[in-house]
Amino acid sequence: MVVAELSDHNNDCTEVVVPRRCSARIKTLQSQQEAQRTRCRSNDDPALEKKAKAHKARKADTPAMTPQAIDNDITGTNPPNDCTYDNHHPVAEASQSQSPHLNGDGTEKSAHLRVTETVRRFNKHYLHLVQEEEIRCRRVQDEQKTKKHSKSKEAEDDGKRSSKRPDLKAISKMILAKEVLNSEKIGSIPGIDVGHQFFSRAEMVVVGFHNHWLNGIDYVGQTAGKKGEYRGYRLPLAVSIVLSGQYEDDQDNYEEVVYTGQGGNDLLGNKRQIKDQVMERGNLGLKNCMEQSVPVRVTRGHRCVNSYVGKVYTYDGLYRVVNYWAEKGISGFTVFKYRLKRIEGQPVLTTNQVHFTRGCIPNSISEIRGLVCEDISGGLEDIPIPATNLVDDPPVAPTGFTYSKHIICAKGIKLPSASTGCKCRGSCLDPRVCSCAKLNGSDFPYVHKDGGRLIEPKAVVFECGPNCGCGPACVNRTSQKGLRYRLEVFRTPNKGWGVRSWDYIPSGATICEYIGFLMKTDHIDPAAENNYVFDIDCLQTMKGLDGRERRLGEVSLPGYWQKDVEKTSDGGPEYCIDAVSVGNVARFINHSCQPNLFVQCVLSSHHDIGLARVVLMAADNIPPLQELTYDYGYVLDSVMDRDGKVRQMACHCGAADCRRRLY
Repeated sequence: MVVAELSDHNNDCTEVVVPRRCSARIKTLQSQQEAQRTRCRSNDDPALEKKAKAHKARKADTPAMTPQAIDNDITGTNPPNDCTYDNHHPVAEASQSQSPHLNGDGTEKSAHLRVTETVRRFNKHYLHLVQEEEIRCRRVQDEQKTKKHSKSKEAEDDGKRSSKRPDLKAISKMILAKEVLNSEKIGSIPGIDVGHQFFSRAEMVVVGFHNHWLNGIDYVGQTAGKKGEYRGYRLPLAVSIVLSGQYEDDQDNYEEVVYTGQGGNDLLGNKRQIKDQVMERGNLGLKNCMEQSVPVRVTRGHRCVNSYVGKVYTYDGLYRVVNYWAEKGISGFTVFKYRLKRIEGQPVLTTNQVHFTRGCIPNSISEIRGLVCEDISGGLEDIPIPATNLVDDPPVAPTGFTYSKHIICAKGIKLPSASTGCKCRGSCLDPRVCSCAKLNGSDFPYVHKDGGRLIEPKAVVFECGPNCGCGPACVNRTSQKGLRYRLEVFRTPNKGWGVRSWDYIPSGATICEYIGFLMKTDHIDPAAENNYVFDIDCLQTMKGLDGRERRLGEVSLPGYWQKDVEKTSDGGPEYCIDAVSVGNVARFINHSCQPNLFVQCVLSSHHDIGLARVVLMAADNIPPLQELTYDYGYVLDSVMDRDGKVRQMACHCGAADCRRRLY
């Protein structure tokens, strides 16, 4: 955790404050203290009131909930309605539930939530397999260095295996574990709306949207004729096509498509036909769709440097096949052509809007619409963070606070001395040697891909620190490298300020650290309307204290931490981060009941878990201009007014699984 003195850089407008960001613990303290004040005033006993204040400050804490067991294998789901502030991202953490289709309270999960969880499980498998491939490649390189003149047969064999893709291995794992969804479904897929974006064909496969990772046409074959939902149909039937520029004869006018059938294409990638197509499989399936008026899902692929396959795929809705014919293609071979028209009454087509939106991402600050501040960091961040406001009239800027890149310690708080650190040189590569990797369960929590991505959420991540021998480029310093994406603070209609990115963000990427004043939790004044307090509750998460769900993972816990457990089990989190007057871009990130970020506790400069760094990371692959959100983690009905009645605050996150209330 980096510490800085408070700077003199101040913003020059008054911020419009919207109630948020306050932990449930502080809200509970407020209501309990107010109730105590009321009782004390009625008794007209100032001494009693003072005593009650001190007692409440020591003992009050968030109401407990039923803890869930952890599944450290391949499940990645937690019930969304049963979490305290440390759970942060219910779906991203691992737990065992009675059924993959049920929440912890027995209610059925929505289709959107099941799709989200399935893609997150895929990303977890994928990153684990990426790590395996990185280790294998390093081993091959080491063997080649030691045997410069005579390459071993084993090294040659390993080199041939490099074409095995982690995404395809992840698909196989999920199929074996029966974790895929919606196989061979005609029409719309529950939980996947028009405009949904996939970062690879593999993601489409695991949610049952398009079951062939290579073929452009997904179809229901003859063997499915015995299934009830296909009785009465003439099979095969096409259910989905992907337009990705693979065929030279394709024509795409968005609302109307002329699609080239499958087969006869050069798979080496030059997009040319090398033989005639045949009326079978997917080609016959599209013909049968026309004759039986069966709709087809249409998805378009576009170039995307942030996707590991170089493309992003956007679902554009259902189309009908209105005509087909055979003709000689550009290369002189017979191809089948299919004309598809978009079915009316669906949500507005998004693909052309995606191109327009990406095209309108400004090249300079002067091009931004509604600009109210060129850089809320005042030049402190390497990447400027503009602020826009198209809601207020007249527009105001997000001000009333001092921007800081580093945690600022309140009076009387001193951070522990730096830990010993590893003895690696240049970059940490071997987890069997690196002492920091041993603390993470004898492995590195990050993969090198995309500048460093966390494989899965953990109770705590041990990063390399100031006394480590490795350099700043080490992958085990990923969260310390500052902003990597172009962020924008923007005004929302009913949630105050929010944050979005102009770039695609891959799952597991670091967004930012939560910055503010580091202070004792019991020094927070519960009577003040402070909506930016974040409890540092890493220990509660690790040990399942105060009714919290555990997110332990493979970490090695030093024995002396047991004293911290005993100390913290009674009074709750000892420290918190207060960002009301000093903070960074993280203070503007809104709550969502189905968020795309999760909170990760990180230890780097020292190993005191009570003072862990709080880092926000991507739980999903996030497309540009999608609002960044995390779960504030309030327990419903946990906040009371002075009369002991439940206080409520509406939630405006707009998620499909919104709980309708923040608390």
